[in-house]
Amino acid sequence: MVKSFNSLFGKSNKGVGIELAPERVNIVQLRKQRQGLKIESLTSVPVPEGIVTDGQIADPAAMAQLIQQGLAESKIKASRVATGVPGRDSIVRIIPVPAELDDKELRDMVLNHEAGLYLPYPREEADVDYQKLGYFVDEDGIEKVQVLLVATRKEVTDTYISTFEQAGLQIDVLEISSFALIRTIREQLRQFGPQEAAVLVDIEFDSTEIAIIINGVPQFSRTVPIGTYQLETALARSMSLPTSRDMELLQGVIITPTPIDGGKTGVTEIDPSMAALLRVLGELTDELRRSIDFYLNQSENLEVTQIFLAGPGGGLQQLDEFFTQRLSLPATQVDPIGSLSLEVDAEKYPMVRRSGLGIVLGLGMREV
Repeated sequence: MVKSFNSLFGKSNKGVGIELAPERVNIVQLRKQRQGLKIESLTSVPVPEGIVTDGQIADPAAMAQLIQQGLAESKIKASRVATGVPGRDSIVRIIPVPAELDDKELRDMVLNHEAGLYLPYPREEADVDYQKLGYFVDEDGIEKVQVLLVATRKEVTDTYISTFEQAGLQIDVLEISSFALIRTIREQLRQFGPQEAAVLVDIEFDSTEIAIIINGVPQFSRTVPIGTYQLETALARSMSLPTSRDMELLQGVIITPTPIDGGKTGVTEIDPSMAALLRVLGELTDELRRSIDFYLNQSENLEVTQIFLAGPGGGLQQLDEFFTQRLSLPATQVDPIGSLSLEVDAEKYPMVRRSGLGIVLGLGMREV
């Protein structure tokens, strides 16, 4: 099958960014102007249960209808778009190859030989792309080039292509969602040196993507099955309320950063609903700590200097203080609206919602 997108690192000059998530479809249209970027349109459409299952699009036709609905509400007329696949559906590796290879030899080696060594499934079942990063001299004094290898299962990319085709659209750019997110905070990432790692914690609906980033490139990634749905469910049950797919309960909560200690903080008992929420957040913190420790144990002369909290769950009130206290590392909440100096309706997009716009805005940036 001939793929109808340029590549996992493709480029385009027109179109819109569309993010498909288990609980929402986000659509943005950005316009480039002299001062920077301007939002022409930004729309979010709720996704009913069952359309996305375990991160996979289970009902492409229904998802296509939601995309069409979002475009109609946005008054956007587009034929080509940028979209992204979740980190759990992708493989990202940095590999060294001989520096003397010309472009054709490099392509052949990476796509036809090296890729098969790093994939957990047969090479013929994968769509693979790569990008040269930079040159270095290895411990034997041999000059090599670092290559960023990216792969997704063909069945995943085929499903995305089919979904967008049913919506009357062509995928112009298909990339990993974390790359789009990194694009929105690249200015903040530039402040770190080559021995300083930033950790991007993208808290999505039913999972959290953890990526350790050096020089703007993800070096390590992991998916943890804890997201806003698990947090919302714990909170709702503790309050004897029905569980919900939206985040209305969560967004109204102010996280208590004090660690749980036998159900008490000082002399004051923790509210039962807050205790339930903190237990799930504590599990997420433990998984994050394990990921950081694992990576640092594989690396020499490297330190983690910053945690960035992103995704729909990244903007919860005082969540940055919670992670800072639990991990003894500075944590900050991503505000892609502010990072990109974009103007939005503050009432429609308060701070608690802004961290969830990082991926779709990053996708839109690829298209302008």
